[in-house]
Amino acid sequence: MRKTILAAVMAAMMTTIGATGAVSQVIGVTMSQFDDNFLTVLRNGMIEQAEARGIEIQVEDALNDVAKQLDQINNFIASGVDAIINNPVDTSATIAMTNAAESAGVPMVFVNREPINVDSLPDNQAFVASNEIESGTLETFEICKILRGMGKAGGARAYLLMGELSNQAAVQRTKDVDDVIGMDMCSFIEIIDRQTANWSRDEAQDLMTNWLSAGEPFDAVISNNDEMAIGAIQAMKAAGLDMADIVVGGVDATQDALAAMTAGDLDVTVFQDAAGQGSGALDAAVALAAGEEVDQKVYIPFQLVTPDNMDMFMARN
Repeated sequence: MRKTILAAVMAAMMTTIGATGAVSQVIGVTMSQFDDNFLTVLRNGMIEQAEARGIEIQVEDALNDVAKQLDQINNFIASGVDAIINNPVDTSATIAMTNAAESAGVPMVFVNREPINVDSLPDNQAFVASNEIESGTLETFEICKILRGMGKAGGARAYLLMGELSNQAAVQRTKDVDDVIGMDMCSFIEIIDRQTANWSRDEAQDLMTNWLSAGEPFDAVISNNDEMAIGAIQAMKAAGLDMADIVVGGVDATQDALAAMTAGDLDVTVFQDAAGQGSGALDAAVALAAGEEVDQKVYIPFQLVTPDNMDMFMARN
């Protein structure tokens, strides 16, 4: 636990205390992008929590541009926000953002994507997300179990769809896959090819179409997220493959993914509580701005989703 009591922040806050003694806080939010189903749920979680708490929130779209995101952070600082929430475009480019906020004495909360400097954040910064070691591990181990149940323990072949390679989640989820298939129980799985589709449904559909044109036999598709899994499914169905013969997994348990699971096309996903991360980040930012104690790493657990339990997740994202 670390406590942030910054004189500059407290002095600024004192000027906002009215006759009722209430403190009016303004939180600036920079999102890596708006055009993403999962991040839309995360963003809405922040907005709803801000409305519930009577907090003013200013949300900007960085359009997947690191320089634009840094400009947004500097603009938030210049405008006098009480704290900043940052969903980083590039998790390896967060040090400059940390330094900008720290120099100005403005608290910052990274959300969903783990900054490269997560273990050396200043006392007035925090990280709210889910532990990515769980995500790809849960997904791949379940795929391993399904393949064994299908009698494929003598040898199975899989394609691996990776997210943006600049993103810590993609790197960790891919490592999770390798770690699981490195276990004796799952070592029968061979990764035929692995390529990035940048979290994109359309890119994954195109990539899967190219893989199919090679004519390689395969048993599974392991995807770093649901959007790419859905794109792969669309390509396979367009090619006339029977989805009952191919095991497909993703991560996030989006509503589109659950619909694909209901249709019998998606076999595994992993629930990442986007709304919970959003509201948690908002709460952490408000607490830091008020000088309260906040854990620097706040993890919201992943949960395995299969056809057997998907009903309990239908309304959660």
